[in-house]
Amino acid sequence: MTTSTAKALRPRTSAGLQRRRPSRISKTFYWMVIPALVLFVILHTVPTLTGIFFSFTNYAGYGEWNFVGLSNYVNLFKDDRILNSYVFTLIFAVTATIVVNVGALFIAILLNAKIKYQTAFRGIFFIPNILSVLIVAYVFNYLLSNNLPLIGQALGIEWLSTSILTNPDLAWLGIVGVTAWQSIAFSVIIYLAGLQTVPGELYEAASLDGASPWRQFWSITFPLISGFFTINMVLALKGQLQVFDQIVALTNGGPGTSTESVSMVIYRGGFQGGEYGYQMANSVVYLVVIVVLALLQLRVLSRKEADFS
Repeated sequence: MTTSTAKALRPRTSAGLQRRRPSRISKTFYWMVIPALVLFVILHTVPTLTGIFFSFTNYAGYGEWNFVGLSNYVNLFKDDRILNSYVFTLIFAVTATIVVNVGALFIAILLNAKIKYQTAFRGIFFIPNILSVLIVAYVFNYLLSNNLPLIGQALGIEWLSTSILTNPDLAWLGIVGVTAWQSIAFSVIIYLAGLQTVPGELYEAASLDGASPWRQFWSITFPLISGFFTINMVLALKGQLQVFDQIVALTNGGPGTSTESVSMVIYRGGFQGGEYGYQMANSVVYLVVIVVLALLQLRVLSRKEADFS
């Protein structure tokens, strides 16, 4: 084969390879995506659409049913138990989200400092995140119901001398504390990842200019990790709005119905109380509330990010 012939063939061969590559990538892409999409549709989309369908019926979870139109949705706004559960859930979620993010950011800054056994401390602070929610809540149930009252009696603190979980006004604080203790670990990891992206030279320059640690935090640290703050806030609020396990283990919705979350009301009414269709309507409304709050968070926090940049 002559040199001219080889040169003439080379572009064609290269072009042929370029034509084949997209088809191979395309097949691989479909083989990876289609099974995941099918599972998503079967396990998520179909149940969601089925639930929306039954929200327009009087289905009890068994037996016959009839269409009732929008009556389930109308009755939701007349049900004091439903409305109280929404109020409790929103107050709990906002409080827990603030506590989790403030605590996680503080711990992350400490763990990001140059200290001994830094890796070991990071592992220790992450342990709560890998423990079972129910197990943690049951352990704290024992501590709050037995050990804490003994401390309150020894110190002469009247309101602490009995279990706060039996106090309608204080029980929710116990749930917030337990939830924050376990949820902070995950947020710490995200904040640590953000702190690793902040150049150390900025702090050195700020120190030379006489900036205090507090000034450095507000002028350097927080603006540069504002994106991570947004992620944590959205994830934390979404997770706290769906609180269920902690309440089951700590108060079971009590005293009375003072700590019933929306998720617990849906579970009790839909699977135990013969209100399947009614609670499906509640679930749809709850889904809309969570989505709207998440979008509002993203919009507000994204604007704040823009102001920092």
